[in-house]
Amino acid sequence: MNSRIMVSLGTALALVTVGCSTSPYKDTLIPGEGGIVIVPELKKPAKTRMLEEKDFGGYLLVYFKDQDQSAYMAVSRAGYTFYDLNNGKAIFNGAELADQKGVRDPHITRGPDGAFYLALTDLHIFGKRAGYRDTEWQRPAEQYGWGNNRALVLLKSFDLIHWTASDFRVDLAFPELGDIDCSWAPQTVYDAEAGKMMVYFTIRYNNANANIYCSYANDAFTRLETVPEMIPGIGGIDADITKVGDQYQMHYVAGGKIFHAVSDKIRTGYKAESRRIDPETVNTEAPNVFKRLGTDTYVLMYDVYGARPNNMGFSETTDFIHYTDIGKFNEGVMKTVNFERPKHGAVTYLTPDELESITRHWGVVLN
Repeated sequence: MNSRIMVSLGTALALVTVGCSTSPYKDTLIPGEGGIVIVPELKKPAKTRMLEEKDFGGYLLVYFKDQDQSAYMAVSRAGYTFYDLNNGKAIFNGAELADQKGVRDPHITRGPDGAFYLALTDLHIFGKRAGYRDTEWQRPAEQYGWGNNRALVLLKSFDLIHWTASDFRVDLAFPELGDIDCSWAPQTVYDAEAGKMMVYFTIRYNNANANIYCSYANDAFTRLETVPEMIPGIGGIDADITKVGDQYQMHYVAGGKIFHAVSDKIRTGYKAESRRIDPETVNTEAPNVFKRLGTDTYVLMYDVYGARPNNMGFSETTDFIHYTDIGKFNEGVMKTVNFERPKHGAVTYLTPDELESITRHWGVVLN
């Protein structure tokens, strides 16, 4: 007979079931309701390596919902129709992962070790209503503004089922940053020159000055190791960095609009354009770029949070100069199955074996 236990790592908790399994993990943990397990450390598979485009055969989307301040996953074979992995339920319960009992702004990417790196904002915007605090925000809005969180949630996995998790307080780790308003929307990219995964995110001061800062994570992806430094020349939030050839294409947000900048260095030298990149007439945020496998086309995905109801919008480009609007989810070529109204998402790639494994694990049939 199976028994139920609680596995804890820092402030991250997951309810799991113990029983028979072919898992490489010594505790033979089997996923619970969310389909994932938080483990104290990862078992690195044999023969892991940096994957190339030719290795991939599918796409993985992560996103969150305001309704429960939790994160979700969906998959696609061709990159047009995405199928929810957990019947419309969260994969990552924000109440179990974050100090504020909620997570937002999920971003996922692949590292040179083949692992998945997932980073999120530790923030519950309805924490008072949900009974997690007595005030609207953790600190006075008059001084610190909207949200005013200070932690990032960092997760790592090799199989999308077993994850390590860490709730990392940026201000406590780096007091030299001073009294920060917030640490928002973390994203991760591999810096080949440094040989490290670089985490870049928004830091705001004085309820006014928001800029993109970057730092390097430890190999276990449980903490940041270097004092975050501002990326110069970019005043805004929600940056997304994609390496294309020898250049780094950055999309970011200012004034509820998507803008573009390019550099030949990952941390500096960005030359920003003045034009709005997305085709919307309402507010947008959370740009994320992914490549259509086997083509020279890149997709710019963004959160059209100003729409009613909110939705994701998409544009395609081959040169990061000209962009073609291809509509929103379920209003054009991009479709969703078993979910709607996703917010602030990101896409990475899966091998054919990974796509088969996780669709079998969650019982999803792709058409």
